[in-house]
Amino acid sequence: MLSNLTFVVSNKTCVKDPIKSELGKRILLESINLLDEIGLEHFTFRKLAKSIGSTEASIYRYFENKHKLLLYLVNWYWGWLENKILVETHHLRSNYVKLETVIELLASPIEQDPTIEYINEEKLYQIIIAEGAKAYLVKEVDEDNSEGLFLGYKGLCSIIANFILAINPKYKHSHSLASTIVETCHNQIFFSQHLPKLTDLKEDDHSTLKDFVLHLTAATIH
Repeated sequence: MLSNLTFVVSNKTCVKDPIKSELGKRILLESINLLDEIGLEHFTFRKLAKSIGSTEASIYRYFENKHKLLLYLVNWYWGWLENKILVETHHLRSNYVKLETVIELLASPIEQDPTIEYINEEKLYQIIIAEGAKAYLVKEVDEDNSEGLFLGYKGLCSIIANFILAINPKYKHSHSLASTIVETCHNQIFFSQHLPKLTDLKEDDHSTLKDFVLHLTAATIH
């Protein structure tokens, strides 16, 4: 069902839509593999071209630079996750359960969707945790924002904010709490993997993370 839903990644992130050609799909798949392996700082189009057996020029026909490639991948992830949330919550009547379901999805490890061959969601999830904030923690953030390059993230947070307001219509900080929920889920996993003194979670302890975020959210909105 999820694979039948559609979402659009902003065409401002790419020169040419990569999912419309086999080469473009290879670029996406191998860029995820390479980013997961070496990180954004060491990632170059030259290394990516070598991985796909093509040329740097062929990659530049799809992406202006590696920042735009990261923006594309991040936007793809948010759109995919938003669809997943809509599928998991559309049949639920309780807004409490809807919000709990969203938090469980955000706090759980991502499993690969076998119906989408050109994206490895498991590796992309790790990239989001380690590199996702670098999509907007840049000097050009205002320009990128004016071009609509963060609409995927905003859309996801709006869904969460609406669930919060459905529970407590008088709560004044729904969007702040929504983005805090998302960032907390990712930051705490990152800390557990790399900076354990900054968290009480054991490495990749998704169950405890879910309980922590649920408790934090429930205590905040009441």
